[in-house]
Amino acid sequence: MTQASAHIPRRDPAQVMRLSRLGSLHQCRLSFMRQLTRRMAQEGWTFTRPVFDVDENGVGHAVYTAHGPEHAYSLVAFAHDLPPEQRSDRVIAEAWDATFTLFDGIPTAQDIRRLSQNVPLQEAGRVSESELSLSRANRSVRLWAHVVDSLAAGHQPDLDQIYQVGYLMRTTAVYGSGKFGAADREKTCDRAELNAPFQAEMLSVYLTRTFVRDLVQHMARAKGGDHTAELDPAIARWLGIGNSTGLGMAPFIVNHPILFNNWIMAREEAISRVRSLATASEDEAQTFRDIFDRSKLSMSWWRSEHPIQVEKLSSLNADLQAISGYLTQNNLTQDHPWDRLIRWSEEALSEEGQELLASLILEPFGDMVDGLTGCMADGNAHAQIIDGSMTVVEVRTLIQNTFEWALDLDWTTEKNCARAWYVSEEKLEPRLGERFEEPIADYEQPLAPARDAAAAHTALAQWQDDTRIAEFMLRHPEHRHTIRRAQIGRVAPYSEIRDNTISASVMPIDMLRAKLSFFGATHFDPRSDRWVRICMYAGAPYPEELTEDRADLWVYPEPAE
Repeated sequence: MTQASAHIPRRDPAQVMRLSRLGSLHQCRLSFMRQLTRRMAQEGWTFTRPVFDVDENGVGHAVYTAHGPEHAYSLVAFAHDLPPEQRSDRVIAEAWDATFTLFDGIPTAQDIRRLSQNVPLQEAGRVSESELSLSRANRSVRLWAHVVDSLAAGHQPDLDQIYQVGYLMRTTAVYGSGKFGAADREKTCDRAELNAPFQAEMLSVYLTRTFVRDLVQHMARAKGGDHTAELDPAIARWLGIGNSTGLGMAPFIVNHPILFNNWIMAREEAISRVRSLATASEDEAQTFRDIFDRSKLSMSWWRSEHPIQVEKLSSLNADLQAISGYLTQNNLTQDHPWDRLIRWSEEALSEEGQELLASLILEPFGDMVDGLTGCMADGNAHAQIIDGSMTVVEVRTLIQNTFEWALDLDWTTEKNCARAWYVSEEKLEPRLGERFEEPIADYEQPLAPARDAAAAHTALAQWQDDTRIAEFMLRHPEHRHTIRRAQIGRVAPYSEIRDNTISASVMPIDMLRAKLSFFGATHFDPRSDRWVRICMYAGAPYPEELTEDRADLWVYPEPAE
């Protein structure tokens, strides 16, 4: 039985909120995909496929409905026969192998006709507040062909190829929260099953994965007829859904400081609670060892050709060996075992290895940490209201508390302000340009909190300490957003990245990974410093397999017998 003792505080934001560490985060028990599968299993959700109307060329539509305790949600999927030359993961693509929407309820034939005229067009179409998300996906061409050909020939696909790729299709966008006419979050946020962040999007991807499995089987049967093999469920389980994510996602964690704080703070509180345990039971220690062994198998499937990720994976492999050595020499039941492990990791491992361990120590303690998922949404609209009665000296202090590291930087040098964030006219998507090489400065978005905080701090130094900040803002409205963010920091200590988001050396993929890790993504594969491929739901049970004993640890593969 575990025993709690003196509380180990949450890690300092100055340590946690550096981009290199945020870019090393791993999924954990609080990840949004695992929240969803746990809930669906615990509540006994049921699933149906009322429509599967796809021809031998792979063209048609299907409907997959998830029935929860109070609401039903239906994935309406459209399959297309896409010529190879039109297949692209770029956001500027205009055609895809499959397109989807998550419908609020069960669609009628009239709904499906309306959706068939809009969903395949994606941005060029329009959906309604009856739809909760809009998405599209492309095939992983070689693996798709391999699986179809193998099944059509009467045998199973090669498992090594499954492990190396991990998915038959990858989404290139999953839009929600009001985009292109879809329902705003306010419509559904009071529903228990959709209160946690991104649950509608995670459900859409979960049902998409089932459609993709069924579609590849259908295409194999169209080719192989009676000789076609049924895809082995154990193999199918390791087919996730890929995702290609670019710069469009990066500004999210800057633009949603309270929400991102809540994600980080929940994880840090979970880590703190486990580190505060003075002892652990033999069963808890063994659970951790088992999960670590299973995670090593998952890491062995992680591939990347990007130089930065190649280096990180090399360090991670060395970290895994070091952790194995630690576990053979150290007891995990006595003397604050988890705090000892984390403190050792901070001296012995790379940030990639440190954050893997920080996630893994939560696994034996679901009863202690899973309730923190209820704290991860942003319900604090009041925090966005600026307190104009605060004094100048109080605001200066708040800025110093969060941005002290940035106040001494020379923001006139090119290396410190080399980049500028703007929104492209063509796709209305965030982009990152070279400030001194492109005419983009006039279109810059407020996505450089550190630079703006330094400017506001300098301006505030010219004002009397006891002046109300409202008076300052009347003269300097350009600093309102910085003052709002500084005041948000009072209730959201993890709201700000402690790095320069416009420097010559900034790596936007660190921001992408930070967000995607909370989704529950694995096997991050950067394709440049600005976009990354991931895998979602690899190992998860399909709807017909979803039980409480399978609903959570699916992210960690079990060694083959």
